Amino acid sequence: MRFIIRWILNHVPRRTIQRMATWAVPLLGFFYQGRGRECPICGARYRNFVPYGYVKGRNNALCPNCLSLERHRMIWLWMERNTTLFKNHPRLLHIAPEPSLMNHFRENYGSSKDYITADIESPLADQHFDVQNIPLPANSVDVLMCNHLLEHVEDDRRAMQELYRVLKPGGWGIILVPEDREREITYEDDSITDPKERTRLFGQYDHRRVYGRDYDDRLREAGFEVERSDFARRLTEWEKRLYAPGQDDLVIVHKPMPESSDDDQTVKNE
Repeated sequence: MRFIIRWILNHVPRRTIQRMATWAVPLLGFFYQGRGRECPICGARYRNFVPYGYVKGRNNALCPNCLSLERHRMIWLWMERNTTLFKNHPRLLHIAPEPSLMNHFRENYGSSKDYITADIESPLADQHFDVQNIPLPANSVDVLMCNHLLEHVEDDRRAMQELYRVLKPGGWGIILVPEDREREITYEDDSITDPKERTRLFGQYDHRRVYGRDYDDRLREAGFEVERSDFARRLTEWEKRLYAPGQDDLVIVHKPMPESSDDDQTVKNE
């Protein structure tokens, strides 16, 4: 099964996979019937989750029902326990929307237009644009999500600046990328064009870079305050077994409120 999935990921166009996955993957659920695992997003129970991965298949990775991966289940659990997102419905920009999260956000937000999905080509998204040039006003969204996209982008620093621009002061977001924490510096080389070589070096044929420990610094250069959490690793052993949330860090960004000038303070005092 791992070999078949890996072959599909590396040989079938992404757009085709996105269209097929919503009906093809759930069929696999028949072979994983059981109750050893539970997806916190959709509530489905399985003996195990489906293996997934471009280079090396990860066991217990993909939920056959809603297509969530480890990081999606981690994000959902963290948001449920640490935010009021599902009650207050702030204006949310979701770039490169993952089906598992998108479908449940849409259900939660209902008819509200404050949930915005966007992608450069995905047929699943409401809007289509390049994250390096977001056609939204500055300070126009309360929350943003952009996960496992920046490694595909030509100029990731410009994309980070655009994400910072559209986020309101006091707003927050989750921006995850594949990371190699053993690397001090992010490695990128656009002169390498062979798909097999790119997969070997960057982990996937369409990745432009592999991020190192300087990822947080890149976000800070764009203006963000960065919070790194080991949320998934702090879950109980029972929760880790049940939800399979992986072991990646959760990277949460904040746009600071502007500091009051001395003149502003004088007016307030008067």
